[in-house]
Amino acid sequence: MSKKQLYSRLAVGQAIVFRGLPSSSTVRRRQTTIVCATPGTGTSCLARAYHLYMASPMPAIPLRLDAVVKRFGDLTAVSGVSLEVHERACLGLLGPNGAGKSTLIRSIAGRVRLDSGSIRVFGEPAGSAAARAQLGWVPQELALYPLLTCRENLDAFGRYQGLRGKALDDGIAWCLEWAALADRAGATVKALSGGMRRRLNMAAGMVHRPRIMLLDEPTVGVDPQSRNRIFEMVAELRDQGTTVIYTTHYMEEAERLCDTIAIIDHGRAIAEGRQEELVAQSFGSRSDVLMRFASTVENGSAWAAARGGTVDEGVAHFAVEKPTDIGPLLDAAIRDGLEVIDVVLRRPNLESVFLQLTGRDLRQ
Repeated sequence: MSKKQLYSRLAVGQAIVFRGLPSSSTVRRRQTTIVCATPGTGTSCLARAYHLYMASPMPAIPLRLDAVVKRFGDLTAVSGVSLEVHERACLGLLGPNGAGKSTLIRSIAGRVRLDSGSIRVFGEPAGSAAARAQLGWVPQELALYPLLTCRENLDAFGRYQGLRGKALDDGIAWCLEWAALADRAGATVKALSGGMRRRLNMAAGMVHRPRIMLLDEPTVGVDPQSRNRIFEMVAELRDQGTTVIYTTHYMEEAERLCDTIAIIDHGRAIAEGRQEELVAQSFGSRSDVLMRFASTVENGSAWAAARGGTVDEGVAHFAVEKPTDIGPLLDAAIRDGLEVIDVVLRRPNLESVFLQLTGRDLRQ
């Protein structure tokens, strides 16, 4: 049976459904459904359904940055950054202190006026009321009222977001459970530990249950136990469908939490992709060799550079195709009178990528 014959035999009430997926599977499906009204009109129903499908708008991407530039006097804090973040994704902004990550986050939150470029949140301009309603923002600095209790803080921030009545009560209850602070709901902020304050700070940005969460280095100054709890909170957000933007200068955090990573340096996005993609782009199948020289070695940097390596804090970094390539490096060091006290072979990671791209350590 031909397609035309099949379409012409569609029964009354039978639906024609078109579904389309954009390039990223994380974007919500576009769907158009048409129901035939009379027998034998399947072909016209198909044409009408296809027309409506093509005319229907695609769901807006949660976050889109186009050539964003922000300057403070002579300092260019953000220089031409373009990024897209899809639903349910966790994008890590990885870079050293002062790279421009926080300025980028503040720009998304609408707290910074751009010099050029644009930012849209679900299709709405950053800073607009519609965009702010979709965003939760947790800054590096604690933004809490120290004399109020946990519950009172969440009540205040919920009201700032327009919540009232049951919606506010439900938001507060959810946040207290999410932050593992339900048993401390009546405690004042000044009576909380540093880790508890950090978790409450996150809850204050989530009380209105936004679709996008901006987390600006949320683990700064917390102990390992509190850090692990924050990791669990971020994972729970992702499981519930929240899109997360997570800034950090800790490589291990980006590796654990983020499925896509943008490396930021001097205000520029110098690389973007999944961790394995970034490693493959920078190193291919090569491994990383770390060679530590004795403190008496003075020309280690020049020696390493002549062999395609870099030196950071007395450790030379080389990329080798196979482990046996370490032998010639050691032979050359001995021949040239360099005292080597330690050698490590490892697969490259995000920190290796950053060092390869910038020539400096991630925490510098």
